[in-house]
Amino acid sequence: MASNTSKTARASVRAGQAGQGGALSVLGEFKYVIPLNGGKHAYVRNLTNGKTAHLRTDSEAFVEEIRVLAAAGHAAKIRAEINGLAAAHPGHGWDATEKRLVEAGVFEG
Repeated sequence: MASNTSKTARASVRAGQAGQGGALSVLGEFKYVIPLNGGKHAYVRNLTNGKTAHLRTDSEAFVEEIRVLAAAGHAAKIRAEINGLAAAHPGHGWDATEKRLVEAGVFEG
């Protein structure tokens, strides 16, 4: 039975299937922490499960979500993001958030 799909469409499907080996390919800059409400809350984007959590930055759930990402090898990027937020928004408490994460041992690996 002959296929009616174009050669380009078949090549596109093959290219998409080739990258399914568990590797993650992201185009552009990916932000893990999206600040909300003056640093009191944040969206935390999790690459490992594809979910975005809305969390208070002073909650234990926030620490655990960052811990999961750090354990998956994203610790340096997340810490750099939080340091960038602290520099860009000095009154939002991101320096305290980073200190709390460090004290919880999140970035140790």
